[in-house]
Amino acid sequence: MPAGPAGMAAMAVTETRGVWVYAVAERDAADRAGREGRIAGVGGNPVRVVPAAGLAAVAEDVPLEEFGESALRRNLEDLSWLEAAARAHHRVINAVAEQGPVVPMRLATVYSTDEGVAAALSDRAADFREALRRTAARQEWGVKAYAVRDSGREGGAAATQAGPGTRAGADSGAGTQAGADSGAGAAYLRRRKDELTTQADARRTAATSAEAIHAELSRLAVGSRLYPPQAPQLTGGRAQMILNAAYLVDDERGRDFAAAVTSLANRHPGVRLELTGPWPPYSFAAAAEGGGQADRKGLP
Repeated sequence: MPAGPAGMAAMAVTETRGVWVYAVAERDAADRAGREGRIAGVGGNPVRVVPAAGLAAVAEDVPLEEFGESALRRNLEDLSWLEAAARAHHRVINAVAEQGPVVPMRLATVYSTDEGVAAALSDRAADFREALRRTAARQEWGVKAYAVRDSGREGGAAATQAGPGTRAGADSGAGTQAGADSGAGAAYLRRRKDELTTQADARRTAATSAEAIHAELSRLAVGSRLYPPQAPQLTGGRAQMILNAAYLVDDERGRDFAAAVTSLANRHPGVRLELTGPWPPYSFAAAAEGGGQADRKGLP
């Protein structure tokens, strides 16, 4: 099933509407979700069901003037539009997940016709059924870890700014001044060296903590995926992200998993942990869409 504008099914220029697909589920679960309060999707229309091969796609008819390929490329660069679409997309998937196992589709999965959706369901039926089996009675939890900044190092940085330019006194002689400047410069270099050593040690300690945290959480999960750490510009903070991971956890172990995150945060004071979820299994149903395998890119 195509994901995103680049993978969009070909659309005839005469068509005015496309089919936005939210999720794939067993037919009865999709039918129940479609009946529950007539859920509205990204285009403001009620979602409906497209059945095939004993499965069903939860979908919505959307106008191509806003959701066609060229329009989507433009709209996906509009942060306010993107946020609203992502919220609506997630809301529908959550509603389906409440009825049973679900394979979430990526944002902006659009087909030209119901026939195209049905063909994709039939062609990939075995993959979708395997994903539904793998994620049944399980949810996704997200864990991000950040290296905690040492306030002592902040003080060192402030001292650095005052280092080489420090004067011994306005009434000192030239020789005395030169000696003072030389001593201040040497002290500055020592402080700077110590600061860099401390930072390097902290990075190594944080990396070791991230690996230990991931190993322990993985033991509580039936699956895990590591993603590249996000840059501070994307997270909105200054702290360095050192772990960006998703975990597939049995429903009955959800509380234990959350408690383990709290315990790990206490045992690793140099790391700040951020727990999100539980969510539908976005990261673990991706294989049904041709998604990649887990790797180690989420660790430094």
